[in-house]
Amino acid sequence: MLDPRLLRAFVAIADAGSFTAAADRLHMTQSTMSQQIARLEEAIGRELVDRAARPVRLTVTGERLLGHARRILALQTEVLTLVAETSGTTSVRIGMPDDIATPEMAHAFAAFARRHKEARLDVTTGLRADLTRRYRSGELDIVVLKEDTPSADSWASFEEPIAWFTALDAPADLPDPVPLVTFPPGGLYRDAMFERLERERRRWYVAFTSASLRNVLMAIEAGLGLSLLPVDAAKEWRVKRFADFPPEPPVVASLYSWERNGIVGELASEVLDILKRHFARERHSVS
Repeated sequence: MLDPRLLRAFVAIADAGSFTAAADRLHMTQSTMSQQIARLEEAIGRELVDRAARPVRLTVTGERLLGHARRILALQTEVLTLVAETSGTTSVRIGMPDDIATPEMAHAFAAFARRHKEARLDVTTGLRADLTRRYRSGELDIVVLKEDTPSADSWASFEEPIAWFTALDAPADLPDPVPLVTFPPGGLYRDAMFERLERERRRWYVAFTSASLRNVLMAIEAGLGLSLLPVDAAKEWRVKRFADFPPEPPVVASLYSWERNGIVGELASEVLDILKRHFARERHSVS
């Protein structure tokens, strides 16, 4: 492998036309310059510079090497610039439910990334069970969880009303058995749905399952079945509340973060502010 320092000396001689001028350009002595060219010629196995010529000229081998030497040095500069660049080198891993990953949240992430070029935001949306497991195992730095009861290490928790929803044109009477639209196992509302129907002594079956809140709402809107969901998440869809069941207790949305300082703590504080605004609007719309 050719030493870039030797190639740099060689290119300087080719450009300057003399050992003295090249040495001045690279801030070294003429003897050091001569030694570096000699070492490069030894590595190549051929003479590269005609020292007897005035100005100094490259040999045929030197002329062949010159273009490649320039490209090698340019590539080295590019690599050094690349590895010195800190943009996107610090990963901040965030997990949250679909309905919390709002446009407001995305704009906050974008503003944060503009302030912190070193940050790379890895955002995961998913179900409570998976997000909880990944946060507790250290795979996520910040997480928002929908849960029945917050843990002691939550930063804050917000009550979220939930209700049963069905299609706008669904008949008033439920079919027997009741078709359900659910999240997969691990979703917060799935077991609560089963338990409610058992208490109501209703027969039921799962007609549609998806890990996507949007797909669940589309399935309800299309008439595939009944589901238990956050009231705020359903407000823009062509669905209606099914009020024959007693009211369900609210769930809570809780924020967790491993750090309170640094860029992780800063972003967690911004997520908290968004959650406060989100659930304040939700309380206002429900009331």
